[in-house]
Amino acid sequence: MSKRDLLLEIGLEEMPARFVTSSIQQLAEKMQAWLQDKKINFDDVQTFSTPRRLAVLIQGVSEAQEDLHEEAKGPAKKIALTENGEWSKAAIGFTRGQGMTVEDIYFKEINGIEYAHVQKFIKGSKTADILPEIKDIVTHLTFPKNMRWADQDLRYIRPIKWLIALFGSDVVPFEIANVSTGKITYGHRFLGDRVEISSPEHYATELLRQYVMVNAKERKEAIVSQLKKIEEENKWSIPVDEDLLEEVTNLVEYPTALFGRFEEEFLELPEEVLITSMKEHQRYFPVKSQDGKLLPYFVTVRNGNDEHIETVARGNEKVLRARLADAAFFYKEDQRMDINKALAKLETIVYHEEIGTLAEKGQRVRKLTNQLADLMNFPDQDKKAADRAAEICKFDLVTNMVYEFPELQGFMGEKYALQKGEEPAVAKAINEHYMPRNAEDSTAGSEAGAALAIADKLDSIVSTFAIGKIPSGSQDPYALRRQATGIVQTLISMDWDIHLEKLINLAVELVENAGFSKLENNELKDELITFFKLRVKHVLQERGIRYDLIDATLGSELHSVPSLVRKADILNLKKEEEGFKESMEALSRVLNISSKAEGAKKVETDLFENEYEHNLYNKYLEVKTTISNGVTEEDYYRLLLSMKEDINAYFDHTMVMAEDEKLKNNRLSFMASLADMIKSFANVREILVK
Repeated sequence: MSKRDLLLEIGLEEMPARFVTSSIQQLAEKMQAWLQDKKINFDDVQTFSTPRRLAVLIQGVSEAQEDLHEEAKGPAKKIALTENGEWSKAAIGFTRGQGMTVEDIYFKEINGIEYAHVQKFIKGSKTADILPEIKDIVTHLTFPKNMRWADQDLRYIRPIKWLIALFGSDVVPFEIANVSTGKITYGHRFLGDRVEISSPEHYATELLRQYVMVNAKERKEAIVSQLKKIEEENKWSIPVDEDLLEEVTNLVEYPTALFGRFEEEFLELPEEVLITSMKEHQRYFPVKSQDGKLLPYFVTVRNGNDEHIETVARGNEKVLRARLADAAFFYKEDQRMDINKALAKLETIVYHEEIGTLAEKGQRVRKLTNQLADLMNFPDQDKKAADRAAEICKFDLVTNMVYEFPELQGFMGEKYALQKGEEPAVAKAINEHYMPRNAEDSTAGSEAGAALAIADKLDSIVSTFAIGKIPSGSQDPYALRRQATGIVQTLISMDWDIHLEKLINLAVELVENAGFSKLENNELKDELITFFKLRVKHVLQERGIRYDLIDATLGSELHSVPSLVRKADILNLKKEEEGFKESMEALSRVLNISSKAEGAKKVETDLFENEYEHNLYNKYLEVKTTISNGVTEEDYYRLLLSMKEDINAYFDHTMVMAEDEKLKNNRLSFMASLADMIKSFANVREILVK
């Protein structure tokens, strides 16, 4: 069967850079899914994207759908045939509905009953005839933000300016928002011109002639290559932030890297201020010496060629100079600030209208930080640092610098705290309490910083849950999942064996005392425990733990997070070992029978009838005593497995569900006690063994 390439391009006004990558991925996925659903074969999919276009090139698209041979099942033979052996109305109706006749019926036995069947042949339609349906793919793309324009009802990320839909050299006809498909696309806004695409395979080449690199990967590689060339020529080091690189790639269609400089006097500002001014506000790459010292230069990427590049550099220098001058002014003004006066301002700033002010949040965070420090038995020096850091951790939110550059919260808090004579441990904790700020960031490294980070994030989560703002589906406007993951990661990195449910209870109590919770305490706690278990599950999945082992590990109370991780790691490591299946089956037998126990009762050994009951009970006491004295998770696992032979012997020679009620209840009580010890490690019934 012959094949053709299919090209779809959506031409738009400039899209926000942060939405380009996800939008082209969505378009490609929907196109592939549509072709597969329509049973149209294809070879490969290429994606192209710039700020002004989303395009997919699908190579080797079949000229027609696959022909289908389907077997359709009808009524049972006794219904399909009358008593006289003639075809019934049911049989005639069945074949008519399938486009067949009763002459096509054959019988086939299923589970001892014969049913009427027919073989259907469905001729595949021509691809060209059904391709106009891809209009629905274009109109049903979803975006984080949409807009309407002119008198159009369509809501889209940006107005559609042109459309290309080519199957080979033929236009696929459809119209969206008064824009009809054709062969015309447009090059670079200033350097290029309109161009006709004669066939899909010429798309990228023709646009490159018009100063558009449509392949985002190649565009990114070109930027990186140009940055390296500037590095080598000037003997600089240009740190490439991946998020910034991705954004810059989606801001330009024809990249040309260039550099400029700024006055050395600005180097007196904190490095974070300079880098933030360059990266977050101007999309510039900072420049460092080869030994890591920030230099008074920047690198930017122009959307165009190298004509008049010196003029472009001077213009960028002027813009950055103004931005840095503002930063220098704010920094100087902040030097006059008094921490206590800054804290007083927090009393007038609303954190959330239903929760209260930043000052009120700070008071809860301070109490929770101190409770956590007590639980972890911090040395007095660390307790003091944690308390002071918790008291003043939000003061930099009212500074000029953080008001202008919100990304610097915490960073400036540390700088200003040191300038005001605070202890280094206190200043460091102020910065660390925002960590991890994102998926790539590290967790707090100091005791005081980690405690404050956990307390602040936990209060944010519990407070928001308390007013009914619980994340659902993809909706998480307050980034609570990220904050909960940060808590989990901090507990793991600090290796703090603290009872997470106890910590949640403390935070809930503080919120309850504040008087704004809309949920009953038990309901709030249940929601939070479920929420945190999902976050722990997410962290374990990222560690490559098998799903059933995760379910087993999380099958009991939410105790120490580091311990849960170690247990999951052990199970994941041991799952392929010889005897793992038999050991898990033995332990699962205990859990299965223990579910029939009604309440915990004392085990009476004088009711034991055979040596196997005594043997298992003695083994249980021995293991329990060893565990209660403190063991590692590895030793706990080994001790549980040491009971396998005694458990199997017990069940081989003992009827737990005896007719004698006393015997039965005593044995169930024993099984319940043994099950509790097993489940304290993992709910092994969740483990799939082969």
